[in-house]
Amino acid sequence: MSQKATRLLNQLDRMVRQEARQQQEQIERQWSLPLAERVRTGRAIEGLCFSSINAETGNVVLRCQSNQSRFREGDHLFLHRGNPLLEPLLECTLEIDEELHLEIVPLDLNVKRLIEEPDDWIADEAFVDMSGYYLQALTEVGDRQVGRTRILPLITDELRPGIDYNRYERGWAAATDSGLNETQAEAVGQAYATDLAHLIQGPPGTGKTIVLAHLARLLAEEGERVFVTALTHRAIDNALNKIAQVAPDLPVCKIGPPGREAGDLKVPFYGSFDQSKFWGLSEGYIIGATPFATRTGRLAEVEFDTVLFDEASQVTLPLAIMGMLVGQRYVFIGDDRQLPPVVTTFNASPLARTSIFGYLADRGYDTMLTETYRLNDVLSAWPSRTFYNNLLVPAPQAKGRRLELAVNGGRWDAVLDPGVPAVFVDLHQRNTTVRSHLEADVVVSLILALVEGGIAPEEIGVVTPYRAQGREIRNLLRRTPLDRDARREIVVDTVERMQGQEREVVLVSLATSNPIFAGDLAEFFFQPERMNVTITRPRTKLIITGSSRVLGAAPPEPELAGWVDLFRDMLQSCALQTVSYGEERPWR
Repeated sequence: MSQKATRLLNQLDRMVRQEARQQQEQIERQWSLPLAERVRTGRAIEGLCFSSINAETGNVVLRCQSNQSRFREGDHLFLHRGNPLLEPLLECTLEIDEELHLEIVPLDLNVKRLIEEPDDWIADEAFVDMSGYYLQALTEVGDRQVGRTRILPLITDELRPGIDYNRYERGWAAATDSGLNETQAEAVGQAYATDLAHLIQGPPGTGKTIVLAHLARLLAEEGERVFVTALTHRAIDNALNKIAQVAPDLPVCKIGPPGREAGDLKVPFYGSFDQSKFWGLSEGYIIGATPFATRTGRLAEVEFDTVLFDEASQVTLPLAIMGMLVGQRYVFIGDDRQLPPVVTTFNASPLARTSIFGYLADRGYDTMLTETYRLNDVLSAWPSRTFYNNLLVPAPQAKGRRLELAVNGGRWDAVLDPGVPAVFVDLHQRNTTVRSHLEADVVVSLILALVEGGIAPEEIGVVTPYRAQGREIRNLLRRTPLDRDARREIVVDTVERMQGQEREVVLVSLATSNPIFAGDLAEFFFQPERMNVTITRPRTKLIITGSSRVLGAAPPEPELAGWVDLFRDMLQSCALQTVSYGEERPWR
């Protein structure tokens, strides 16, 4: 093992230990705050009571009198009856959050105590220490031959991939015959032909998942064992569903823990490899799972030929190494101009914020997809110019696409005008931070106008930087005439949960108008990658609600000041609509 590789492993080891230590200290400081303070800041829910077991899903149903938490569906929580630092904690995943009605999946399967002691439970944010898995992988990559001869030399740039040009021609031809466009076929051909690794950059709407699916199909059809992995179960499920659509006859399955059987997963689900129908097969199948499954009994000692990483721009180096250890070739599909890895501590090291995609980018073995099938000509113009050197262009069928809306002479007609794809609604509110009641009212009013104009609820998405604002909007939606099913079709969430998704219409609620607050959070609020993902979710209509006062933010760091200028430029690329009123509830 080279000195360069040894230094990198030592850096990663220190990073993993420091991150785990800081995360634990951070959550313990939070737990030590008075319960009233945790509830007030949305870090806990008090007064939870066991109600029933959902007969259809097996979820545990809880009820409460008040819920202003930052929690969202999919979050990992601890339940207890007093002090989380001292009491035994029941682990669970929040599956459904309807404010006063919650459904959870207990991860420790211990529901007996909930039934026997049904009242006065408290939910707090959970701390799950995964550092042991990372450290084990870092040790193995230095000890095993595949680590010393392939993985580490690749990462440290001491080994470059080669191309089998006969395979490239076959892969390119197969992709072209399947209807993929020029850059998609090029990406499939290059990734199919590499002897070590390839990167595929997929800007918004360019079809990176369809590229992954066709690549997986080609590899499995020639007998390869293919591992599809990502940071999140959602990304893995989306990839597997696309593979099942492209190649319905191929053996494909998902491996994961109980409770992760997504309702829309289109392939078989198993708790472990030895429970699957692939047990005993030696070749020609596709399995999806997180890298952590390779560290547990679910996929322990299962080997693959090729590992396909989706959303690789969110995968850290230790997590990538964990997944790479089970394969011989690696394809990283992502976009380093979209969201970077999620870190839990504000003072995380630069290496912790670096993805495997960003670390390997620009070394000469990557392909960029350039044709977006999502964004129309107006919506694609600013991100193409700002992030993709004007290379991102709308596909012919997307270029002139416009919102199909029945305008009925209402107060929001100018904002909803189908001929104006991008609008900034300037409300001029003052001093709001993580929550704006006014913006929530406006967003809900616009949603109702869209539904009235014929837009299906499932084609409407709302993105906001803060969980508190998301809850504010969802709570207001519950008071409208929309029924529960329609409300649940409307995604209201932070940009982290919207990456990879698209809607016909996306409303963005900035919430923050206080420039000092925004300046203090500039690294978060004005982050260009976050901005890029936020504004590239819609197909035909982007509506940003906020206050131009936030542009008065003046962070002292030159880079962050440049981010504010970029944010200003983005808003100026939108048509401006100014709305003024007092405490009127516009949707009532």
